[in-house]
Amino acid sequence: MLELINHLNELPAIPYKRYFTIGEVSDLCAVKPHVLRYWEQEFTQLRPIKRRGNRRYYQRHDVLLIRQIRHLLYEEGFTIGGAKQRLANEKASVGEKVPNTLQAIRTLRAELEEVLGILMR
Repeated sequence: MLELINHLNELPAIPYKRYFTIGEVSDLCAVKPHVLRYWEQEFTQLRPIKRRGNRRYYQRHDVLLIRQIRHLLYEEGFTIGGAKQRLANEKASVGEKVPNTLQAIRTLRAELEEVLGILMR
């Protein structure tokens, strides 16, 4: 988990927006748009909102998931199948005992990024 957090620090901070276009997500996650579209087919957890003209709009949790998938595939060397299994196991291991721990960490990190942004102005 610490490796994942360190890796996420290399990528740009996620701005506070409700929705992101595929181009923005591509830049935020260092993944080309066609790869994002492919991952949507492979990872059932990744479901951006589609609006007019089938335009994709990703939310913050989608961007975090994409970064996690990217880390598993590119940094840890998992196959698509292995990454799917790892994500499924992670979800199962979090279970009912600590359902919001990962989300709490993500929220805390986002809040810290916001404070850092304010301090750097």
